[in-house]
Amino acid sequence: MIKPEDKQILDRILQSHGYRKDQVIGVLQQVQQEYHYLPEEALTYVARGLKLSEARVYGVATFYENFSLEPKGKYVIKVCDGTACHVRHSVPVLEAFREELGLSAERRTTPDMLFTVETVSCLGACGLAPACTVNDQVHPAMTPDKARALIAQLREEEQNGTDQ
Repeated sequence: MIKPEDKQILDRILQSHGYRKDQVIGVLQQVQQEYHYLPEEALTYVARGLKLSEARVYGVATFYENFSLEPKGKYVIKVCDGTACHVRHSVPVLEAFREELGLSAERRTTPDMLFTVETVSCLGACGLAPACTVNDQVHPAMTPDKARALIAQLREEEQNGTDQ
């Protein structure tokens, strides 16, 4: 059952796309931006709103790598492991993030839902390698020490009630 406040959010998103079937990707992008993932109830509601089958909407959601069906943290950290970043030692950066946050390849989100760490094939920032993003803000020339400092900074901002 979908909550009334979620219904309002989803109706606003659907309306902004004119309830058009050909806007399913844009609708899902906005839903994910709102919730940091695609909740099952939202997919069902979107399918009804766009007059598409749930299978069709789920198929779109699972086809594109950028969509997530699992909840993500407030800060989504994407560590590039493309060729340029990999040869410039992105793996130790990834390991530093995971170690600092108590995460692993299997467990990507902290229990407090504050941080999610993922790897991506390429961020398109090869000249800045190794690079990572935090909520799509690029952080160039990362090192394990810079990764730990970035986590400390984000935690401090969170405690002080400021966003990055």
